[in-house]
Amino acid sequence: MKKNKLLVIIPAFNEDKVIGKTITAVMAAVPEGTSVLVVDDGSNDSTGELAKKAGAIVLRHPINRGLGGALGTGLYWAKIKDFDWCVTFDADGQHDPRDLAKVLEPLYSNSADVVVGTRTKLGWREIPGDRKFILSLSNWLTWWLFGIKTSDSLSGFRAFNRRAIEKIQLRTDRMEVSNEFFSEIKRHKLRLAEVPIRVIYTDYSRLKGQKNSNAVDVGVKLLLRLFR
Repeated sequence: MKKNKLLVIIPAFNEDKVIGKTITAVMAAVPEGTSVLVVDDGSNDSTGELAKKAGAIVLRHPINRGLGGALGTGLYWAKIKDFDWCVTFDADGQHDPRDLAKVLEPLYSNSADVVVGTRTKLGWREIPGDRKFILSLSNWLTWWLFGIKTSDSLSGFRAFNRRAIEKIQLRTDRMEVSNEFFSEIKRHKLRLAEVPIRVIYTDYSRLKGQKNSNAVDVGVKLLLRLFR
């Protein structure tokens, strides 16, 4: 059976204000034949309908499971549909689609199994102070738990080759999934690369990201889920 090539996975919850624009921008930046999958995580707005109208494949959760649940669905779909590579990409406009080629290059050259687009190499000064604190804490937690040093453990811009797609199994449903990816990287001895990306912060994207108030809760859930 001939494999599909590239899949871009966009997890989305109540993103009808931006989802069409995000999909259009992604499609303009990827090679012909690339599939865009939106995992509509139980939205109660028109996210799914607008995503379909923009040309994406849409899978819908009947209830809101959380970021981890949406990413798990997307990666499982990439696995059963036999894609060579997949990328996770935020719906809220924080990522620049022009960085897709850069993030995919280590996979195409077979120098990595997983690539993380890191916001800190090009735009550390642009990251708001409160987010810097959360990111630094998360990076430390990732190193402490898994022995992996990363400059952006919370980046939603990631790319995976076929080996990673087949191996990674996510068990967390919420925001702690960002750290769980590194657990899977270590468990399966996957090769990791980091690539600098541009970050685009807007008032809207800041509202949609991880809240400062639940950072400790995310850490506790991560520990409980991974070590139970």
